[in-house]
Amino acid sequence: MGIEPQPNLWQCGPFALKHALIVLGIFAEQRTITRIAASRSTYGTNEVQLRRAANHFDCSMPMIRRHDPETARKELLVFLRRGIPTLLCVDEWNHWVTAVKAEDGRFILLDSREKAVLTIMRWSVLRKRWIHSEQDKYDRSHWESMYDLHPVIPKFRIDTKARFSLARAQYLRRPENRVLSQFWDHYLVDLMTIARPRTSLSIRVLSMGEFFRRHERLILSQVDYWHGAIERRGAMKILKNLHFVADTYGLVIPNEDEKRAIAGITAILTLWAASKFGSHPVYE
Repeated sequence: MGIEPQPNLWQCGPFALKHALIVLGIFAEQRTITRIAASRSTYGTNEVQLRRAANHFDCSMPMIRRHDPETARKELLVFLRRGIPTLLCVDEWNHWVTAVKAEDGRFILLDSREKAVLTIMRWSVLRKRWIHSEQDKYDRSHWESMYDLHPVIPKFRIDTKARFSLARAQYLRRPENRVLSQFWDHYLVDLMTIARPRTSLSIRVLSMGEFFRRHERLILSQVDYWHGAIERRGAMKILKNLHFVADTYGLVIPNEDEKRAIAGITAILTLWAASKFGSHPVYE
């Protein structure tokens, strides 16, 4: 499934890894991650188990420990600027979250314990939740502070990394966009059959915004004609969701595939309309 909250108290680890993989354009069911990691309801999932699951999806997940909060913050920023999602164990090592972006002094996290999942947090708040303190077994008066980070690093070239921002996170946090988050991977899989990631070599391509500016009215009218009647507002919301996901991953349509993309988006919208409103027998 997509970006969604965990159903219980102990699966935060598999959900955090699943969300990190989604950012990298890799789709994995939390049930599969839970099975590979051998998570248990009594103990949850530790970093060794999550590392094993990450390796299954051809990603490394090293553990980096820092004792100074500013050093830890800078280390985390290095990975986030490279587009590498990073797992953090917070709340005294009782809960896993995924850091995906830093912007304007705030951090965007995927926290499966939150209904909206996407969470925006200032550094002062994250620092307090991230720190883990342990008493020195030789000097009981001394407490050691630890900030562990676990970047999820693909071992192969990734072309479809998600580019979250504060504006995108705030948009997805709205209650009316929860369904988009839930079916995030479905939208992306469908789009990948129509569009491709923009690269430095991409020329003669259409952004999804320009594509819909040219063809949205045609697509809506055609589906409305074929289906008999559709709810225009709902149909436009589906197209808006496709546009949002495409822009998040930097997907574009080559000019030579423009007609093919019209047919593909029309087919997707027609299937949505049939599943939403039902369909009369065809040619019978």
